[in-house]
Amino acid sequence: MSRVAERQASPVASKDNVGSVLSSALDAGGGLLRLTPTWVPRSFLHPGKRIKLAPNDWYAFGADRGGIDERWFSSTTEAANENREPDEGLSYAVFEGQRFLLKDAIKENGAALIGSGIYDQYKKWPVYSKFFDNMGPIPHHMHQSAEDAALVGREGKPEAYYFSPQMNNVDNNFCYTFMGLEPGTTKQQLRKCLEDWDQGDNGILDLSRAYRLRRGTGWLIPPGVLHAPGSLCTYEPQWGSDVFGMFQSLVEGREVPWSLLVKDVPPDKHQDLDFIIGQLDWGKNVDTHFKDSNYLEPIVDEAKSGAGYTDLWITYGLVDGKQLFSAKELTLQPGASCTIQDPGASGWITVQGRGRMGNLDLQTPAMIHFGEETQDEVFISYEAATQGVPIENTGSEPLVGLRYFGPDAHDNLPVK
Repeated sequence: MSRVAERQASPVASKDNVGSVLSSALDAGGGLLRLTPTWVPRSFLHPGKRIKLAPNDWYAFGADRGGIDERWFSSTTEAANENREPDEGLSYAVFEGQRFLLKDAIKENGAALIGSGIYDQYKKWPVYSKFFDNMGPIPHHMHQSAEDAALVGREGKPEAYYFSPQMNNVDNNFCYTFMGLEPGTTKQQLRKCLEDWDQGDNGILDLSRAYRLRRGTGWLIPPGVLHAPGSLCTYEPQWGSDVFGMFQSLVEGREVPWSLLVKDVPPDKHQDLDFIIGQLDWGKNVDTHFKDSNYLEPIVDEAKSGAGYTDLWITYGLVDGKQLFSAKELTLQPGASCTIQDPGASGWITVQGRGRMGNLDLQTPAMIHFGEETQDEVFISYEAATQGVPIENTGSEPLVGLRYFGPDAHDNLPVK
């Protein structure tokens, strides 16, 4: 057993017992599953220290693995880290002292948990979301398209950002994100940056444009689009993949190895600069109206809001004409209650206040020790969502939760 597994509060149910424990958990929770925190380290990044993890646990995976700067939600996607734990990135549900993977639960009863439409097409929950919390900026990078990722047996990765006010009490070191490339940039200019990789700073940010980050807003980033996220903590609904390619050679004085540029590139293309540049969606990168195309302001869903509660669209729009994921922020004032009835399953994380969702308590933690089981995260099954889930605020401050959805969940999704 690894040192990480030893620190978990509850034992893992045997594979042949998952169906029984799942059935009992769904019955007791009225179609809701309590999830435990899923922490992910990154060896090449510096934790921003706003995601509630206890100070002595930032390096719980070991200093060699890097600090923990991500928490993943309702995830059936494995983190693509070197020297990873076998279950790294995967969410667990917990019931009466036993844990089981959400991934295994969906295999047992996919139609009830995520709906037959998604399960029949994907045979899994194909999306996830996370908090990404870094002290400073990260390298200018992109995520491969479905076609390019398939060349190495992976899936492409569009993603979205939302800067939750509750998760951003401080800006940290650099509250700006470089996105795309300056209109008029040529592929030869970008090629020169890759040719200069070992010369220190390869100058790629000279070809880009930075946007100041604002709490309570977001962005939609298609695959193949360069971006260097700044230091606000982001909530990131995205496709269920961990592919990327780093195009920047030096960040805050730290070297970025060439291996992180070609991590998800076929081995015979690791030195093929034309192929590497060809992974970019050039038109989207040099879009003269980049902000208009990708920036998201929250939109009130009037049909799902009422006296004392407001449901906001925070992630919306299509990626290459497809509805792949979406997200909402629900706020209930003290004493308020409502019933949310959604057309699809969702992963919920509480970011402020306390209350109750169906039969489950909700409590926003002030500090979480590694391996501790909290009351802030819930998976809302398809059956529960479509029937309606009662939520009430039992505290003295607003109760705020973020929830994200899978593909083609909504008929009324706002479109950019």
